[in-house]
Amino acid sequence: MKLVTFNIRCDYDQDGINSFKYRKPLIVKKIKEEDPDIICFQEVLPHVAVWLKETLQDYYVIGCGRDENLEDEQNSIAYKKTKFNLMGMEVFWLSETPTVPGSRYENQSVCPRICTQALFQDMGTKEIFRIYNTHLDHIGSKARKLGLGQILEDYEQMEALTRIPTIITGDFNAFPDSPEMELLAKYPRLIDLTTTIDGTFHDYGQLDVLEKIDYIIASDNYHCSSVKVWDDCENGIYLSDHYPVSVEISTR
Repeated sequence: MKLVTFNIRCDYDQDGINSFKYRKPLIVKKIKEEDPDIICFQEVLPHVAVWLKETLQDYYVIGCGRDENLEDEQNSIAYKKTKFNLMGMEVFWLSETPTVPGSRYENQSVCPRICTQALFQDMGTKEIFRIYNTHLDHIGSKARKLGLGQILEDYEQMEALTRIPTIITGDFNAFPDSPEMELLAKYPRLIDLTTTIDGTFHDYGQLDVLEKIDYIIASDNYHCSSVKVWDDCENGIYLSDHYPVSVEISTR
């Protein structure tokens, strides 16, 4: 299975030559070339979700917005129509009231934060697996720690019921040595597949030192045979202000 985490950058037509309308052809070209099985997107505004559904015709695209009206940014998951069966999906808010749309922790930005959790079956192998796709807060370290802890607690509860292979993806807005990332040490079965990557956030090539804030974490049911960033740039136009990260994995 080839899986990608992709912060597609919210589209407010704010990025000059790298505004979304100019990046669209490169995004379509790259997805067609790489042909991933699953793409976990972040920062998907409603009109971009519509564009993904219309454009990625080999995929179903699932998710909902993070505000109280289920609008605003989504953490969408696109999956191959002919390869996977969706067995269940839940969007929960990273807050003390995870079922309340628009809710959030104290000491975080004004942005609500969500996690899209989906249960899939590979229609060929009949294997079942779970994906969590999230985007942690960009301001509050405490909020990031609480949000990631909430996702990991949900994983732990599910793990207690069944050892279904699990993948956690997203823009964590945290460096590998950040305090919030230390939470992973409590879950030895979860492996960060992206440790060999130098960085992911590049701000359209403006950063001299890349920031490693995007992750793909998988349970040890998986063997990872390939990890790479999508660092394409044509005529100064990038796929996004983050490099998407692709892995190829298989169950052991």
